[in-house]
Amino acid sequence: MKIKFTIYSLMLGSLMFAQENLDFSGKKEIVSPEIKGKSVTFRLRAPEAKTVKLQGNWVPGQGWEPGTVELKKGADGIWSFSENDLAPDIYTYSFIVDGVKANDPNNSYQVRDVSSVMSMILIDGKQSENYKVQNVPHGTVSKRWYQSNGLKEDRRLTVYTPPGYENSKEKFPVLYLLHGMGGDEEAWMTLGRASQILDNLIAQGKAKPMIVVMPNGHTSNSAAPGESSKGFYKIDMRTPDIFSGDMETYFKEIMEFTEHNYRVKSAAGNRAIAGLSMGGFHSLYISANLPKTFDYVGLFSPAILPPDEKESPVYQNLDQKLKAQQANSYKLYWIAIGKTDFLYKNVTEYREKLNKMNFKYQYVESEGGHTWSNWRTYLNDFLPQLFK
Repeated sequence: MKIKFTIYSLMLGSLMFAQENLDFSGKKEIVSPEIKGKSVTFRLRAPEAKTVKLQGNWVPGQGWEPGTVELKKGADGIWSFSENDLAPDIYTYSFIVDGVKANDPNNSYQVRDVSSVMSMILIDGKQSENYKVQNVPHGTVSKRWYQSNGLKEDRRLTVYTPPGYENSKEKFPVLYLLHGMGGDEEAWMTLGRASQILDNLIAQGKAKPMIVVMPNGHTSNSAAPGESSKGFYKIDMRTPDIFSGDMETYFKEIMEFTEHNYRVKSAAGNRAIAGLSMGGFHSLYISANLPKTFDYVGLFSPAILPPDEKESPVYQNLDQKLKAQQANSYKLYWIAIGKTDFLYKNVTEYREKLNKMNFKYQYVESEGGHTWSNWRTYLNDFLPQLFK
């Protein structure tokens, strides 16, 4: 009996040491967020706080200032707020306690967007159905390093291979999916739910099985923050490589790595490139500079023209490059943007250019602005149109 008690004591001691952040105090658990259908209640215990606000990406803001709502304090020191009609989607939020931003300590689900880490919720429904992990065959997501001779460093990218890839000899079409200015090679997986969308659309027979390559579009960073030899640096979305032309110039290295290491169909009819915001900008110029390379191009809320002082050759003579791209009979040139997106005017002017050239494209105009809610929707709608 003494031996058993000693073993039990050692096991309990090891558990408490290993799980040092577990709370064994027996305090009543706070449920936050509490989701019932489209209604969500947020709660925070802060008995000494004077004000508690909720900053959510669904709350209307003032210009660039994010929107907030105030929580009400109960007699037990728990602040709460209920939102009663959220559309099916993924949402992010934070608390602001006496002016200090904090995540929900009772919600384990968090996501990083640029340098902000926020709590996350999913409201179930038809629109968000493909954002969930469903009981379907799953693809594989890998983090790979490739050598860039042009940039003189090893760089990381994320690769999705479709269900069954490892056990087959089949070749697959490939989509190069690019992130925005605030992102990196992880953004489409974490914020964009790309693997869930791909798994579900493929299982539904709505999208062809494909390989998806997601590189890091910031050529001054070899990988996502904290994942490279630069260490744990302060994150800044305005990196010096923006509009340098380096991403476009050395993009063929990414293609060469992909086609050397994966079973891909390498003809233009089996290649697509798409991206959001800065990634849409990159997709526009990469496809224009390689006019015989991609039959499918997707521009999601794209930035269009570089600043005048940027003189990389990849940005010069765009009209002539578009004419060459037009002459090669691509299959889909897809542009989508929200009605309140700050890039709406730029996209309108770009479409006027294309119209004058009789450059064929498909255009989608959605509600909302420069948001992941739109970009997830665009990806969900774009993928089924590929590789027909």
